[in-house]
Amino acid sequence: MQFIYVLPGWEGSVHDGRVLRDAIIRPDGLKVPQGCYYLVDSGYYNVDRFLAPFRGQRCHLNKFHDHRPHTAEEYFNIKHSKAINMIERCFGLLKGQWKTLASQSFLPIETQVCIILACCLLHNLIQKYIIFDPQELEPLEEDNDMEGEHFEDDE
Repeated sequence: MQFIYVLPGWEGSVHDGRVLRDAIIRPDGLKVPQGCYYLVDSGYYNVDRFLAPFRGQRCHLNKFHDHRPHTAEEYFNIKHSKAINMIERCFGLLKGQWKTLASQSFLPIETQVCIILACCLLHNLIQKYIIFDPQELEPLEEDNDMEGEHFEDDE
């Protein structure tokens, strides 16, 4: 997995919806290609080209443990949750490769933005040109926090 759009510089306390709106309205901002969709979590609404899980339905993988989906909406939420887990894994790999991203920084924000962009670029280059990345075989620290979040694929 590679990063296709990175917008660093926002404080962690800012609501994701505000960051997304800013990314979309920028002249060189986030563009969703025709026929494609980006996944968003349950904090967002379903809007054009952004897919959130169905509200009022089970949407976390750990809630499906030993239970099969009963509705099409629950089935969608399972698949959505699996894809979100893959996205979270990509962030975990990024933080595992570049430890500076995993801890608090006291550098000026402009420097932090450059570091984040450089780390994402290097991550993408590694994903593109290095066939074997030993980092991907090691269990991530974040995986321990997500125990019970994984769902066995029935395909």
